[in-house]
Amino acid sequence: MSRAERLLSLMESLRRRRAPVSGAALANELGISLRSLYRDIATLQGQGAPIEGEAGVGYILKPGFWLPPLMFSPGEIEAIVLGSRWVAKRGDDELARAARAALAKIVAVLPAELREEADNSTLVVGPGEPIAAGERELPAIRAAIRRERKLVIAYRDRGGQATRRVVWPFALAFFDRVRVIAAWCELRGGFRHFRIDRIDELEPLDERYPRRRVALAKAWREAEGVPAP
Repeated sequence: MSRAERLLSLMESLRRRRAPVSGAALANELGISLRSLYRDIATLQGQGAPIEGEAGVGYILKPGFWLPPLMFSPGEIEAIVLGSRWVAKRGDDELARAARAALAKIVAVLPAELREEADNSTLVVGPGEPIAAGERELPAIRAAIRRERKLVIAYRDRGGQATRRVVWPFALAFFDRVRVIAAWCELRGGFRHFRIDRIDELEPLDERYPRRRVALAKAWREAEGVPAP
């Protein structure tokens, strides 16, 4: 385990606890000597981590402290790089630009050893099936989900029958070839799923739907048997 990983593990261990923990217990958990633990505690305190306590008494991390974004393990860096590359390759243009920009910002503030891990990652996203239409609609759909606003859509079902619906979008699923909106449909009075490539017209409304997005998603998961992310 590198020192950066060890410091991260120490912070995570302290953050999980609600009561002071002895240095001996922390050292045993991390597999290091008590002397190394005291040195690591001093390093973190010097970097601004609000760790209270002292040798022989115990240590506790003050509530409300969040780890800075540069504190990632090598495995977490790989997950971030792979996820960003997938979005850049399989998302719409706006999301692809955002993924590349976010990854560049994260890599820029990483410690040198972790920056090298990110720059030299050999996890790649292979080619996939062509994605069905929907590129133009995605930014408007994501904005409606974020703002909890209704959408009017002209939609064709699998058989080609056209309907005009007002929906409350709360989730957007990215499959290999298609993108799907999960929404409450006013026409059907229930949860429905809409393939974006079957939407002929889309009009965002400035009207907020009457339930919170989180509540809709929870009810949808319960109704559809979808596990929480």
